[in-house]
Amino acid sequence: MDRQDRAPLILVGTTVGILAVSLGLAHEKLNWVLETFPILIGLPVLIFTYRRCRLTTFMYAWLVFHSLILSVGAIYTYAKVPLGFWMMDWFGFHRNHYDRIGHFFQGFIPALLVREVLLWTSPLKPGKWLTFIVISIALAISAFYELIEFGYTVAIGASAEAFLGTQGDVWDAQWDMTFALTGAMAALLLFSRLQNRLVSARSSQDT
Repeated sequence: MDRQDRAPLILVGTTVGILAVSLGLAHEKLNWVLETFPILIGLPVLIFTYRRCRLTTFMYAWLVFHSLILSVGAIYTYAKVPLGFWMMDWFGFHRNHYDRIGHFFQGFIPALLVREVLLWTSPLKPGKWLTFIVISIALAISAFYELIEFGYTVAIGASAEAFLGTQGDVWDAQWDMTFALTGAMAALLLFSRLQNRLVSARSSQDT
């Protein structure tokens, strides 16, 4: 097995390890499932589609980082993550903002993932239309997540607070989508050119 084959296996193992530790430390098991369900669904999909749509190691590494963010939030619930309380002390915030970090990367990392998949599987080329479509899909993913939270709240009622983590903010859903949109735009500004080079290099290796 060459280095290119080992890297995804190492990253999958790392993700599984993060999930295992998170589950062991989780304060509420049901909330853990709700917070980590993107990983629980996404990881098997990535494994089963690996041969047909193999992503760059760059992309897989970002997905592992995203799994870490989600898994940490799943341990404590997003409103109680220690990093958020430390930020309150450092910056004088009035609430735990760890969920804002999570939603920023909910736009940032899916934007990179969608962009890479489209570069691999569609006739779209780097440019304005690809950027517009990627940002639109990233924002749609964020909005869909808010609809899931809405549906869960309607079904469960007040006990859904741990999953929602609104902390009394009536504009929480709007802020979540704003941070996701900001994250998506930041990802494309920072990494589009690098991603183009990496995808091009992978395409050359596969041909």
